[in-house]
Amino acid sequence: MDTPALVDAFNGAWNDHDLEAALDLCTADVVFESTDPAPDGRRHEGRDEVREAWRPVFEQLSGRFDIEELTMAGDLVVQRWRYDWGTGHVRGVDVIRVRDGRIAEKLSYVKG
Repeated sequence: MDTPALVDAFNGAWNDHDLEAALDLCTADVVFESTDPAPDGRRHEGRDEVREAWRPVFEQLSGRFDIEELTMAGDLVVQRWRYDWGTGHVRGVDVIRVRDGRIAEKLSYVKG
């Protein structure tokens, strides 16, 4: 899968609230750096650890991510997004690395 199709499928899995579909698009040794605890977040390594980090997020998702800006350069993807739910929204940025057609790293940053 090429990078644009991968990112589209990955974002679609998040909007479908489908944890396993999102993980299926990741490498076995995927790295995720969360936004909390402040100030530096936490590093999660490997699909199992990332699954446990993402599970509570996916269980609480009720809204939609909209990509405001997307930049791709080689294996690097930077996407600026807005997540809207019934009573509010939050904005953030993901820095994603792609390897062999899969998400290898996702570093997340959130405003506020």
